Amino acid sequence: MSSLAAVSLVGIVAVQFLGAYGAAPSTASPPASAPIAVAAPPAPAVAAAPAGGAPRVLDADTPATTRAGHRFIAPAGWSLRVAGTATILESPEGGSWVAFVDTEGVAEDAALAAAWAAFPPGGPRALRSSTAEPNRDGWRDQRTHTYQTSPDERRTVTARTMRHGERWTVRIADLANTVASKREAQIKLLFEELLPSGYVRETFAGRTAHKLDASRLAVLTGFITRAQRTLEVPGVSIGIVQDGKVVLAAGFGVREHGKPEPVDADTRYLVASNTKSLTTLMLGKLVDEGKLTWETPVATALPAFVLGDAETTRSVQIKHLVCACTGLPRLDVEWLMGPERAPATLTLEILARMRPTSKFGEMYQYSNPIAAAAGLVGGHVAFPALELGAAYDRAMQTRVFGPLGMARTTLDFAIATRGNYARPHAFDHEGKLARVDMAHNLPIRAVRPAGGAWSTVNDLLAYVQMELARGTLRDGRRYISEGVLAARQAEQVRTGKASWYGMGLDVDTSWGTPMVFHGGRMRGYRTNMVWFPEHGVGAVVLTNADSGNVLMDAFPRRLAEVLFDGNPEADDAVAAAAAATRVSLAASRQLLEIPASAQVLAGLAARYRNDVLGEIRVRRTAAGGELELRSVRRAPLAARANPDGTTTIVGLSPGWSPELLVGTRDGRSTLTLRAGQHEYVFRELD
Repeated sequence: MSSLAAVSLVGIVAVQFLGAYGAAPSTASPPASAPIAVAAPPAPAVAAAPAGGAPRVLDADTPATTRAGHRFIAPAGWSLRVAGTATILESPEGGSWVAFVDTEGVAEDAALAAAWAAFPPGGPRALRSSTAEPNRDGWRDQRTHTYQTSPDERRTVTARTMRHGERWTVRIADLANTVASKREAQIKLLFEELLPSGYVRETFAGRTAHKLDASRLAVLTGFITRAQRTLEVPGVSIGIVQDGKVVLAAGFGVREHGKPEPVDADTRYLVASNTKSLTTLMLGKLVDEGKLTWETPVATALPAFVLGDAETTRSVQIKHLVCACTGLPRLDVEWLMGPERAPATLTLEILARMRPTSKFGEMYQYSNPIAAAAGLVGGHVAFPALELGAAYDRAMQTRVFGPLGMARTTLDFAIATRGNYARPHAFDHEGKLARVDMAHNLPIRAVRPAGGAWSTVNDLLAYVQMELARGTLRDGRRYISEGVLAARQAEQVRTGKASWYGMGLDVDTSWGTPMVFHGGRMRGYRTNMVWFPEHGVGAVVLTNADSGNVLMDAFPRRLAEVLFDGNPEADDAVAAAAAATRVSLAASRQLLEIPASAQVLAGLAARYRNDVLGEIRVRRTAAGGELELRSVRRAPLAARANPDGTTTIVGLSPGWSPELLVGTRDGRSTLTLRAGQHEYVFRELD
């Protein structure tokens, strides 16, 4: 449910990090949200990478060039050096690299081979898959190559070939998984700010948004129907507001694949991390009421709040719970595999085990448990006599859902999954669209302030309209103060050259006009809401398939293209992403042994346990074997032979296929689950 992950394709397709805010506010009525401004630091001189010898360690994000003069931004703390045709950056932890290698006058295959030869840490690896990417940012004929690694390497290796003119540039990324997780925003900066020499990105600064008349809306709905078909998304619900009026609120497709019931603007979807924006709105209401401030120490508002690091516990204020800037790493597996029907206090239990992996405020690290704590704190402040979860639910109903008229929005799964609601879908291991077991999504209930709300296009449009109207409701009544509302959009931590995370909201000024947004991801659901405050335009897109990930991020780009006569990019991005998904699924399937062989099953125990994540069971069946663990109900068991001779077992469950490395410790069988910066070892039980 990561926000930065939620803009991964927005970063690739829709949000091109190019410049600063600067367009004049729209004169549309109602007034747009308060202008978003950021004081940009003076641009440092372009760095010359040291050729050979000792690398240069960078004190700040630094513009630099490759040997061919292509521009990029080297992140703070990384080291920079040149080795022949390769410009190499190494992470502060060491052992993780991004390299840019320039070639001339050779074919793509030769350029790729030359790049690996020029990259000193590199070595021969088996290619897992190769996928075409859309033309973008002056680069043409782009292709991503993914290489096989073994679990114990704990790293991901890719290369991107790209052409500008007659020259090829190859971007190699050889990254430890822990570094890729921790430094997600820095790596994104490296990737997205690599621009060909002399290339100038498109900007919408100074342009006036077109009125979304029938012809322009037809362009947008045509895009939706094409993308829905290409991506195999059963149902999509879309809404757009402009100048205080709903200009589109419609559904495309069905609630469930293979069944006729249609989706519409009142169909409920699990909106996942979009809940964070609503949670911070509830906190803002409490600030307006004088019950807390953004700077209130969390431990004084909720004494039960304790982190695994005492100094960080003392430092955390209310605003830090939702800023993705405390240094706490992403940690989802402990609630995704939490006890069935776990109470809201599971959030506090998880936080008590969490320690920061970067300095407070140093870099963006998205973390759901600490965002969930924000809602629990707000609920406790509003209704201190209630259980934490119930207090949050009541605070959201009385401060957000009720006042905004969001009558079909709920935090109750039982209510949400009756009548007009969209069922979740994902591709299975054979690449076929399948229903996702709702059991995969039930664990979000324990951390629901971070992602547990169900809502509709019509309800979320009421929220977006309030944001665009600077805190007034449709009937003109003041709902929340402008200052408190705007504070949620103020920069807390940078996510890119011209983007930042506020409090449960992303802001990007890359197109020359601010875009405020937040995305959401849970199993089988992909959702997004976005608005352009200078132009009085906002949109909501809700989908009921994992492949909607592409659509939820490409739609804002298509909307901007229609509003500002932008270069057409969204359609190509959808087509390329759909093709890449098919290639990736086929490559993964080719490496799997289905069912797992008798030899693999013979080496597994019947039961394993981890003190935090509970029990895993391996069951022998006539068809081979099944894997059972929390939130996964008896998934068929597959196996994958790794390049180093080890074996990984995989539970084949649409929406989530957990991978566990088979091993031994002290003469007993083990299964190891790795997730980002965390590792969990399950030990054989007697």
